[in-house]
Amino acid sequence: MKTRTLLKCMASLTLISAFAPALADNFPVRPLKIVVPFPAGGGSDIVARLLAKGMQANLGQPVLIENKGGAGTVIGTEAVAKSPGDGYTMLWMATPFYINATLVKKLPYDTLKDLTPVVDIVSGPLALVVNPSSPWKTLGDLVNAAKQAPGKLSYGSSGSGGSPHIATEMLAVAAGAKFTHVPYRGSAPAMNDLLAGQTQFQLDTITLLKPHIDAGKLRALAITGKKRDASLPNVPTIAESGYAGFEALSSMSLAVPSSTPADVVKKLNAAAMHALADKETRESLNSRGWDIIGNSADEAKERLTSEIERWGKAVRASGASIE
Repeated sequence: MKTRTLLKCMASLTLISAFAPALADNFPVRPLKIVVPFPAGGGSDIVARLLAKGMQANLGQPVLIENKGGAGTVIGTEAVAKSPGDGYTMLWMATPFYINATLVKKLPYDTLKDLTPVVDIVSGPLALVVNPSSPWKTLGDLVNAAKQAPGKLSYGSSGSGGSPHIATEMLAVAAGAKFTHVPYRGSAPAMNDLLAGQTQFQLDTITLLKPHIDAGKLRALAITGKKRDASLPNVPTIAESGYAGFEALSSMSLAVPSSTPADVVKKLNAAAMHALADKETRESLNSRGWDIIGNSADEAKERLTSEIERWGKAVRASGASIE
């Protein structure tokens, strides 16, 4: 009886193996979704929707966005990590994913084993902005005010452990200043309170901040890249402003559960590369302060390891930790 059962199982596995290439060849046959582990309206959400539109045109199926924020991206990431590896559920993997590998002591998924990178989309600096009604015209002005009243100046962020939070703490260490962190459930509500004067400054993606900078509703004091950004040519870098060597870049990538077949990953990578090759998409991303990456899944996997190490150093230097 046991022999007969074993033979049936072996026959079933043989059929599945034979049928798998056909499934990959026909992929996709229904709508796909990208889980963005942030609330709607933030920088990740904006870029993800641009990419989804381009991928949809290539794949011939709708590519939907599902915003699943919470716990510093852990909730949305866990949902994808535990999803079937069929290619229909993708993760928008932003900088907090790399940060959480060091910051969060007990993650409900294995950072390197449970997810497979598909492609790196973009990277770019953050901008430090203040309300234009504030007296600060330069980063030096802001830092001096913080030193005169330690802890009085507050800054909003997309949440504890995000790149805006860790990058601001990096600045605090470099400047020898003390700021008060006010975490929000996403960048958009944090920015709304900055616009209303409830917080004093914010570091965030140029994608999110530039429309308000252009409209005169926010004043940019510095950016976190090694060089000035073409979208904000008159804004100096933090390094230029007196903190040599300072750099903190935010980046965005696409990933799937690690059990996803290699052929499906290859199709998703090709669709993403097709989207990034579109002239209108490229211009839209560049105008929002993003440098387009676009690489193979293998290259994205290598970059994942290096980003985890790079941000891990920043987390350890800041002393931040989440149990």
